[in-house]
Amino acid sequence: MEELNLSPAPDADLIKDSSEATFMADVVEASQGVPVIVDFWAPWCGPCKTLGPLLEDAVRAAKGAVKMVKVNVDEAQNIAGQLQIQSIPTVYAFYNGQPVDGFQGALPQSEIKAFVDRVVKAGGGEAPGDTLSDAVDAAEEMLTEGAAADAAQTFAAILGEDEKHAGAYGGMVRAYIAMGELDQAEAILNGAPIEISQAPVLEAAHAQLELARQAADAGPVSELQAAVEADPQDHQARFDLAQALYAHGDAEAAVTQLLELFRQDREWNDGAAKTQLFTIFDALKPNDPVVLHGRRKLSSMIFA
Repeated sequence: MEELNLSPAPDADLIKDSSEATFMADVVEASQGVPVIVDFWAPWCGPCKTLGPLLEDAVRAAKGAVKMVKVNVDEAQNIAGQLQIQSIPTVYAFYNGQPVDGFQGALPQSEIKAFVDRVVKAGGGEAPGDTLSDAVDAAEEMLTEGAAADAAQTFAAILGEDEKHAGAYGGMVRAYIAMGELDQAEAILNGAPIEISQAPVLEAAHAQLELARQAADAGPVSELQAAVEADPQDHQARFDLAQALYAHGDAEAAVTQLLELFRQDREWNDGAAKTQLFTIFDALKPNDPVVLHGRRKLSSMIFA
């Protein structure tokens, strides 16, 4: 008699469905050893049906360097609320229990592969060689070191090779922001191909541009601090202080002021505190401690 093969399917450990009851084990705990990509979807979501299979193929191609979990938001509304999922498809990558990357909307296959490669690298693994990714890394280093003009030229050269490279588009926008050429940065952002217009790096660049424009009109920190101390209920002064603090490079203090404003009056000025918080969160990296702490504090206030 032929022996039945009762071993699990090859995908069973790589790709699985999760729920609110198993999310901690499937994602937070599982990501302590290997990055876990979470696909938030719903049966009625058309783009989800396109993105899901492409994402699964990219995860399989990584050969165990990353895992994937699928979460139906209709059946996991608490999880979706805690993570501020505002539209689907939304994809987050977790490593060591924390979000490290993500994107919203359907992406072309090349961008999905690039995303999975980044996640693999975030987990200490090795993704297949990618010359353009190496060039992006080099340009990002130039930008970090203050060589914004050189970075912009490198990003432009990358776009000459791949006109839909979201990382290069976002990087070039940030390079022009760093040079103070905000109109040029906006023109580049508006010129991005529609296929990548909702990529996380471009959403982040858009938020950074908005904050840079605010910074140009930011008032003196000391005067605004004095105004808030004189009248802690002066919401406009506190909001302006948050803008000034961010303009001076203190994102953590800016978030603290906005959280306090939200605590005092979440509806003030059409919810301006929450909107500004999300703009700052979008501008920073998903795994930035300021973002992680700020999102937790805001969620605790919203769901209290």
